[in-house]
Amino acid sequence: MTTLSREALVALDKRFVWHPYTPMRRYVDEVDPFVVVRASGPYLFDADGRRYVDGNSSWWVAALGHGHPRLVAALKAQADVLAHTSLAGVTHEPAARLGERLVAAAPEGLTRVFYSDDGSTALEAAIKMALGFHANQGRAERRRFVSLGGAFHGETLGVTALGGVELFRRSYADVLMRVDFVEPPGRADAEDCAAASALVEALRGGDAAALVLEPLVQGAAGMRLYPPWYLALARRACDEAGALLIVDEVFTGYGRTGTFWAVEAAGVSPDLLCTAKAFSGGLLPMAATLVSDRVFDAFLGAPERAFFYGHSFCGNPLGARVALEVLDVYAEEAVMEGVPERARRIAAAFERIGRISGTKDARSLGMIGAVDLAQDAGYLGRTGWRVHEEARRRGAYVRPLGDVVYVAPPINTPLDALDELLGIVEDSVARAL
Repeated sequence: MTTLSREALVALDKRFVWHPYTPMRRYVDEVDPFVVVRASGPYLFDADGRRYVDGNSSWWVAALGHGHPRLVAALKAQADVLAHTSLAGVTHEPAARLGERLVAAAPEGLTRVFYSDDGSTALEAAIKMALGFHANQGRAERRRFVSLGGAFHGETLGVTALGGVELFRRSYADVLMRVDFVEPPGRADAEDCAAASALVEALRGGDAAALVLEPLVQGAAGMRLYPPWYLALARRACDEAGALLIVDEVFTGYGRTGTFWAVEAAGVSPDLLCTAKAFSGGLLPMAATLVSDRVFDAFLGAPERAFFYGHSFCGNPLGARVALEVLDVYAEEAVMEGVPERARRIAAAFERIGRISGTKDARSLGMIGAVDLAQDAGYLGRTGWRVHEEARRRGAYVRPLGDVVYVAPPINTPLDALDELLGIVEDSVARAL
């Protein structure tokens, strides 16, 4: 393929491409886009030959950095043998082996793996599983879901209903299934009685199918943190109400919060767990929904009880082989052992950033650091984008959540690259404010 000049590429892009989460009028008229031509480890390289530290793992997927040689080799080797087959009445070694490894790595009690394409479809599968679980046991009235205020779980229509970011759901509000939202507690370790009571009350009534939550941190809501006791309460409250507990570990899993799964912090085992993003190391769209025997067994028996759901690329051999290699890299390169020191540096940097005039509520958890800008205008705020622009000039890619500035770099980011990123963010916040 002929390599285009930067100018020609940008002209084609602005003429033909509709970008996600982008006000396109402003983009076409005003934005000088970030033209990425290659990536390696924690770095992105643009069309002008400049290097940038990737501050958000390219939307949280490149947890092992870009182009990890073992992942690339696994992908190439699998492509030479078997690139695709359906998984409907068919199987292949990567999918079967990955299922075994995932169950071994999963919280206790999760025993079966259903593959899909991305985080949205992993959650969509979980929604349908929850509804089918109750219907197959003669409890079809259990069709209501409970979610957290500010939640984000994906883009498909069913999953959009679970989202508590009003800007993302308002255009579809009239066609969404019923979901009741409860506000999670703040970050205090002491139990928040009001938040606890609200959750318990929301699950009562005998019609709740499931509670769905992002454990410990609500990513798209602005990196909102809450303590482990709330997860333990969620488990007890679901058991008492007869509802299922679905945890969305699409962002939080694979070490992002400091443990491999965020639910480990509370010693909680959910009924269903969704994983994507880091799951395939950022190389391919691939996801999984893990379930307990109790959920799986509800679909056994007569043919009409089966789970009638799936995708063309469900469990595809390329994604499954890469996902297997991701687990091997975590184990053999001791990725999780490097998290505490990196988390310490992120925490120290955001403590300093929180002292800059014009910031508030600096916070960190594992491989996440975030700070609110005092002029916070929500997701459409522009101050965070001034930080983005300052960081880009200094050599880092930092995409804000409105007026929330955060980092979520690759889990194995080299310490020198991490220090460079944190220094750029600190300088950029100070300059932008």
